[in-house]
Amino acid sequence: MKQEITFKTPDGLTLRADAWGDPQDDPVLLLHGGGQTRHAWAGTAETLAAGGWYAVSLDLRGHGDSDWCPQGRYDHASFSTDVSAVAEFFERPPVLVGASLGGMSSLFALGRAQSEQRPPPASALVLVDIATRMEIDGAKRILAFMSQKPEGFASLEEAAEAISTYNPHRPKPKDLNGLKKNLRQGEDGRYRWHWDPAFVEGRLTPDSMNMLDTLDAAARGLSIPTLLVRGRMSDLLSQEGADTFLEQVPHAHFVDVSDAGHMVAGDRNDLFTRAVLDFLSEQVHRASVSPN
Repeated sequence: MKQEITFKTPDGLTLRADAWGDPQDDPVLLLHGGGQTRHAWAGTAETLAAGGWYAVSLDLRGHGDSDWCPQGRYDHASFSTDVSAVAEFFERPPVLVGASLGGMSSLFALGRAQSEQRPPPASALVLVDIATRMEIDGAKRILAFMSQKPEGFASLEEAAEAISTYNPHRPKPKDLNGLKKNLRQGEDGRYRWHWDPAFVEGRLTPDSMNMLDTLDAAARGLSIPTLLVRGRMSDLLSQEGADTFLEQVPHAHFVDVSDAGHMVAGDRNDLFTRAVLDFLSEQVHRASVSPN
């Protein structure tokens, strides 16, 4: 049964989350991509809970039902600080499953712990279509999609059409009610995406992209079980980008999901969830078993 829970960030924001499963089970913290909400992980979280994990899907700051930051702090340092803070709420370090923004925030959090010689805030890491290299054209396409229609959509159908244009390989849903979880309806009756518009300001600036050294160091310092999942049709993480990460993290496992683009969990949730469950069962549980 799903339960709503909340967390506090070090700078006082309230982050909202959904949790499935027994809190006494090993935790998995699911972190969505930029512009998404915690609902992107619902199917995966339910399956993880049924498999004996305590699955928590978080709305990142400025997204979904979590607080917007009055100062507009949506830099990688702020997101990664939030990840570390939320991870500390669990009795045991959680498995971090991060898509795009959520994955980068996880990697930055782990890298900072390494540099400060602290224990990692995670027992394992799953990166979803993000690594230490990204294709700039793909990132620009994502931001162009997120920046369109600041005036909002007149209807759910209009929003669904925009998604279909961005993701033409994904069938348009017959029931549009699920879209309401990713949109907010204003007093003017129009639907706008469920994130703080300030989030997309200043992305892909030289400062925001000047982070390769930090990401590379974080990747090379990884010692926990690691899985990289790529959507084979992704325009953000190329095969070359995946290969670079696998050279940096020789112990990492890799899954290439067919018929999936950047939104891997949404495009092929069945294959994605199976890959995560297999990894957790074979690598994480195995690592937690002490020798006789």
